[in-house]
Amino acid sequence: MPQGSDQEKTEQATPKRLQEMREKGQVAKSREVPSAAILIASLLIFYFLGSAMIKDFMELMEWSFANSAGFELRSGNFNWLLLELVRRGIKIVAPLFVALMVVGLLSNIVQVGFLFSTKAIAPKFSKLDPLKGFGRMVSKQALVELIKSLFKIAVVGCVTYFTVKDELNQIIPLMDKEVWSIMTYIGSVCFKILLRTSWVLIVLAVIDYVFQKWDFMQEAKMTKQEVKDEFKQREGDPLIKSRVRQAQREMAKRRMMEAVPKADVVITNPTHLAIALEYNTQNMSAPQLTAKGSRLMAERIKAIAQENNIPIVENKPLAQALFKGVEIGQEIPAVFYKAVAEVLSYVFRLKNKRI
Repeated sequence: MPQGSDQEKTEQATPKRLQEMREKGQVAKSREVPSAAILIASLLIFYFLGSAMIKDFMELMEWSFANSAGFELRSGNFNWLLLELVRRGIKIVAPLFVALMVVGLLSNIVQVGFLFSTKAIAPKFSKLDPLKGFGRMVSKQALVELIKSLFKIAVVGCVTYFTVKDELNQIIPLMDKEVWSIMTYIGSVCFKILLRTSWVLIVLAVIDYVFQKWDFMQEAKMTKQEVKDEFKQREGDPLIKSRVRQAQREMAKRRMMEAVPKADVVITNPTHLAIALEYNTQNMSAPQLTAKGSRLMAERIKAIAQENNIPIVENKPLAQALFKGVEIGQEIPAVFYKAVAEVLSYVFRLKNKRI
């Protein structure tokens, strides 16, 4: 495969890659979801608490005007008046601000979960590069944001136009209404405009979230080489692992050969297999297989056995069964007790031993 095509990002991002991007604060997130959620929350708050907020605000204005005539303007009194106005004003708008803050936070948590990344807020001098800044201004993301902004402006404009158009026959009679009635009517029209706009923004938020998710996964794609490198980091270099396994096999063979001189008997095939058994009646509940091998390894086991005067017994069926069914260091299963006992009895008689 040509190198150029191998560098194309054609592979889906691995969980490790997605986790690394998440730690950097790079996640799929739509700005339209919090905007739509905050707008809807604002409408609900004004719908249920608007009258109370307006009443509190009017009481604040009445208190201010009622006390302004007899208020002695001094530095101490002025500070007290300012703090009192701020306190009462905060009391009026606090429910709105708290609710909007909670809604904005929850709308982001729903999208990306709980995430706090210091890397995302760390200062980067690369962001000060004018060329890169200009590149971000004309990027695909900037173009998408521009299209969304223009679309939202067009939506709000159209909704406002058609809503006001439907209310034209109600505007002229307002000339005979009181100020409070006029303000109430204007507030209801504004509420109607915002309510209709919110439905459109909800649809836009859903579409934008799906697009942001898709665009994020496209950006997170990896090249074939990146996938291979990640696999090597996770699983280890295959060449190194092969060498480690080879070294482990060599060490296991050496330990096995060191255990052959302790065996009581070596059972052979007679030429292809060799199995060394040890049985210590004081420490073992059953004979133990200490070494086994085929072909060249079998020859080495038999050679060590001959050097240490260990009896070599030919028993083809037993040798094959032990070679396939018992691992090195394991005690022989009960199914082999009778056959192995006959061999060990023969060996111990040769050595003038008793089982």
